[in-house]
Amino acid sequence: SISSTPRPRPSDQPPQLALTMPTEKVAIIGSGNWGSAIARIVGANCARHDMFDTTVEMWVFEEQIDGKNLTEIINETHENVKYLPGVKLPENVHAEPNLEKAVTGATLLVFVLPHQFLPRTVPNMKGAYAPNARGISLIKGIEFEDSKPMLISDLIKKSMGGMDISVLMGANVANEVAQDQFCESTVGTKDAANGPVWKALFDAPTFRVNVVNDVPGVELCGALKNVVAIGAGFCDGLEYGGNTKAAIIRIGLEEMQLFCSTFYEGVQPGTFFESCGVADLITTCFGGRNRKCAEAFAKQGGGDPAAWDKIEADMLNGQKLQGTITAKDVLTVLNKKGIADKFPLFSKIHQIAFEGAPPEEIVSF
Repeated sequence: SISSTPRPRPSDQPPQLALTMPTEKVAIIGSGNWGSAIARIVGANCARHDMFDTTVEMWVFEEQIDGKNLTEIINETHENVKYLPGVKLPENVHAEPNLEKAVTGATLLVFVLPHQFLPRTVPNMKGAYAPNARGISLIKGIEFEDSKPMLISDLIKKSMGGMDISVLMGANVANEVAQDQFCESTVGTKDAANGPVWKALFDAPTFRVNVVNDVPGVELCGALKNVVAIGAGFCDGLEYGGNTKAAIIRIGLEEMQLFCSTFYEGVQPGTFFESCGVADLITTCFGGRNRKCAEAFAKQGGGDPAAWDKIEADMLNGQKLQGTITAKDVLTVLNKKGIADKFPLFSKIHQIAFEGAPPEEIVSF
């Protein structure tokens, strides 16, 4: 299991990093379920590797829990009792409610908060991070602008004055990661020189990290797989078997590849065989809220698109569906580009979800 352990001898450091780089100072921007889970890994690695400042600042949006500040509870008990209860954080992870203070002097910024909060969050940093700071986004999602997809990493880069932003995506359910259940993840970088730094920060015995020089491929996989999961959920709602679901997953992966290569140059075919690609796609198509809600939609016979709002309210306990929103946006940009016919599965998922086509048509395209 991951814990805050004593620093190893220099000979135990990653050979390409040991004693050759100045100390990196890490700040985590976000402290929800996924942010707290990743803080366990980051905290342990910062205690283990000499290249990192031992203390990790984790920005926490201050809340009151039974009349006490959440940050005080985290710092006293080393547990995020609201978002990751029952799991201990390393003692070198410090919860900080003041964002400017949390990022002061940081050379590595880990963004792990809902992307809609970015516009109001970034200005509060007030440029307090180090001049040479780099960032990494763990935020799954996508925006669309001027009939083309906009990467969250590009939005962060723009907000941060051109800062180099990498991404980390994969088949990573936060609670399973926090329980040290083995999984893999993928770091996508634009500057290959940053790859070893991010790998040292995140790689652990139960959290195996691979680095690829492909930001758009890694990041788009994290968004598009939710559309395919809607199709997989339709199959489950219709009680189709494993053969059918496997076909939907394979075709979905193929259309994910085509979408990425259509809108971004340099997307690598191998990225889709990383954790961010096929592994995350499989996990999402067999579990998760997008598949679950699509199953319910198909069981009631499909029909009125307004049914999605009721299903979401009844089944998700305040969480939001991602796949339906992305499915709408994807079809909008494909239609504007005049290439929807090249994406028969994405098109059929949209027809069933929003145009009244019967769920049985998921296998007719």
